[in-house]
Amino acid sequence: MNSESQKLCESLVPLVYVKQGVQACQMRQNKIRTLIQHKKLPDEGWDDQTIEMLLQELSTMDSNNFPSNCGVGEREGRIYSDMVARRHYRLSHGIGRSGDISAVQPKAAGSSLLMKLTNCLALDVIKLSGIQSVAGCFVVPMATGMSLLLCLLALKSRRPDAKYVIWPRIDQKSCFKSMITAGFEPIVIENILTGDELSTDIEMIEKKIVELGSEKIVCVMTTTSCFAPRTPDKLEEVGSICKKYNVPHLVNNAYGLQSSKCTHLIQQAARIGRIDVFVQSLDKNFMVPVGGSIIAGFDASFIQDISKSYPGRASASPSMDLFITLLSLGAKGYKQLLKDRKDMYIYLKDQLEQCAQRNNERLLGVKGNPISMAMSLTDVEGKTVTEIGSMLFTRFVSGARVVSMDSKDTNIGGLTFHNFGSHYNDYPCSYLTAASAIGTNKQDVDTFINRLDQVLKKFKKVKNVQTDAAKTCDEITQSSEIKTEVSNT
Repeated sequence: MNSESQKLCESLVPLVYVKQGVQACQMRQNKIRTLIQHKKLPDEGWDDQTIEMLLQELSTMDSNNFPSNCGVGEREGRIYSDMVARRHYRLSHGIGRSGDISAVQPKAAGSSLLMKLTNCLALDVIKLSGIQSVAGCFVVPMATGMSLLLCLLALKSRRPDAKYVIWPRIDQKSCFKSMITAGFEPIVIENILTGDELSTDIEMIEKKIVELGSEKIVCVMTTTSCFAPRTPDKLEEVGSICKKYNVPHLVNNAYGLQSSKCTHLIQQAARIGRIDVFVQSLDKNFMVPVGGSIIAGFDASFIQDISKSYPGRASASPSMDLFITLLSLGAKGYKQLLKDRKDMYIYLKDQLEQCAQRNNERLLGVKGNPISMAMSLTDVEGKTVTEIGSMLFTRFVSGARVVSMDSKDTNIGGLTFHNFGSHYNDYPCSYLTAASAIGTNKQDVDTFINRLDQVLKKFKKVKNVQTDAAKTCDEITQSSEIKTEVSNT
């Protein structure tokens, strides 16, 4: 409300009431002004009304919402359904232009402001997570696998003779498919088993770089966040090797932003070695719908080159989801989520260890993984161990994974993996994994442990009954055979 409208209101409503209302509006406007001025996450989270006020103001700046707009082009931000329009706050132009996903659109000043502010908040939150020297980033409306593919192609443009990607094995299909879809040949580096942990074979990575020739290698693709018993790759050692041989280093940091250990690995590897770009998922780190990720790095010009390689405009939905969530959280709220997750990891680990002991199993010793943990499944038949996963799923337990060591070979892109899902050909035992990811609470853990206890007791009781029945049949058979022999004699 401008000053002229304010004076007109005073003729209708007592002055003191008008001033009070205007003051409240100005408080919200001051928050918006501070955000645009500093381009950083506010310390305290915003209320929904302030966020909606900002989004409504941004939408009025897009041409499709101009009162007298006359659109005669093929893309004018028209929306047929009012429900869809309200869902997107009438921000229908998306982000970017045909040549650069981070470019400003002439028709959409509001959507462009949303995109720019979201990228600034994403950069700030990466620094809050522990990667202080990050230089640039942008939100892309693609999940992690496709975002890795975009980074691979950008790296390829700088290395025209390269065709190999050195990849420490991580049994997750999307990152592997990103290499295949980009047209590259993965060089799989098997992990090293030490105790219960699976870790990076540094010597084999260096050996392959020398053997293939550094100019033939697109990059080394490492992973931070992964299912136990695998641990985050040794980024510092890999980064040093990449720096030594002038080989790019791409990090799949899918849900690593929520872990101080993973972010520390990235920060240190960039400091003493080399990391060109790292990718993280929006839904896994910020509790928003699936469909977006953040591409970030320590060379702002290279990150800009990646954004320019994105063909065409893009959906603004992932950026808007992240924008709203970060403003709702504020810096304090986000830091509290990180602390809660770390506390919940300790609680889940303690409860799962007790559950394992009650059921004659053990918690695998995987200290190097800060998010995921695993419990052995040794007191069951290998062929039916996956039934435990099915029984948990039918009891509404999601996210837990049962990995059997009696799996069939899996072929992906022409390469065959034995016991795919375990990150290793012959892990010593089958196991169940669970993770303490951001947003996990005590009730989730307690309910999971209770249902897991029930499933294991029921499963092992059934197995024992089947075993006893089999023994009885064997005894009857043996008795009949003895009687027959005596009769014949």
